This record gives sequence, C-alpha cells and structure tokens, in this order.
Amino acid sequence: MDGYEEKLTGSPAAGEPAFLVIGKVRRPHGVSGEVLVEVYTDFPERLQPKRVVYAGKDHIPLTITFQRSHHDGILLTFDGFATPESVGRFRNQILYLVVDDAKKLPEGEYYHHELLGLIVMDETGESLGKVIEIIETGANDVYVVSNGTSHEILLPAIAEVILEVDLEAKLMKVHLLPGLVEDRDHNS
Repeated sequence: MDGYEEKLTGSPAAGEPAFLVIGKVRRPHGVSGEVLVEVYTDFPERLQPKRVVYAGKDHIPLTITFQRSHHDGILLTFDGFATPESVGRFRNQILYLVVDDAKKLPEGEYYHHELLGLIVMDETGESLGKVIEIIETGANDVYVVSNGTSHEILLPAIAEVILEVDLEAKLMKVHLLPGLVEDRDHNS
C-alpha cells in the first residue's frame, strides 16, 4: 500500500482533476526563496525540478525549480518566487499532485484513496460493509470496514485476508480468519 497520508482532497466536480496530498510547506528557509517541506508521500521523487505541484485549498500551481534534502524534510524553490517574503504566503499550506500524474503502483498495491469506499464481501458473497478508514500500523495496514452499525470489522491487509481487489467494480473480496468477526449467529 502507498503508506503515508496520501488522500484525495474530496470528490472533484465533473471535469476537474482529483488531487493527492504529498506534503506540507512548513516555512521559508534562507534568503533565496526556498521553503522547508514536510514530505507525506512514499515517493519523494515526485518533488523534482520541473514538476508542477499545487498549493493550498485553491490549488495554486507551482513549478519546482530546485530541490535538496534537509534533515527536517526537503527544501524546494518554485519558479517566480525568489525571496522568503514571496514564498511566505505558502507557509503551512498543503502541497498536492494531480492523481493522473501520480506514480503507477505495482500490481496488487493501491493508493489509500482507491480503497476507501470499496464494498467488502466475504467468500460466500455476503456484504460486510464498506472500507471507511485505513490504519497504518507499521507492519501492515488495517482496513476498517463498517456496515453502518456500531460494529466495525478490522481487516489486516495481508494476502491471507484480502483475496481480491477490483477497483473497477469497487469491490474487495476477503477471507475472514477466525476471530476477525464476532460469531454472527450469536448477534441474531
């Protein structure tokens, strides 16, 4: 899974692009228009010169002209912004990337925004609910599945549990290991 907090920023209107969160501008750095960026993406190579990123809720397009590592993140400069005062307006702004520009993941790996909202069914075809949240644990992600009741199912993102993901059909097929779900006969 593409770990970090890469999330869609909401449903785009018809014809508008969808955006992924890839970082956050912290503050200007130095005197040449650099900004310190906290990186949220597992693919920091996305933040290379000539790449267009979008800042803030208004998605202001910015072309990266220079990038270098920094112990607290990375330092970026943008075309047309050569002073700390000029880039200061982006302080604490989220940086986005258009989803269509995002790196294609290897087979069997998915961005979090692709999994959220998928209908989850067990091997018998019984609907368990929808993926409403993804918890990052370090070892593997855990998908939180809800059917609208107060009971949620926590599914570890491991091959023994997640059998199939069909993004086109918006469906996830799973195998429920013993103990993942309370005995449904006792809940009747």
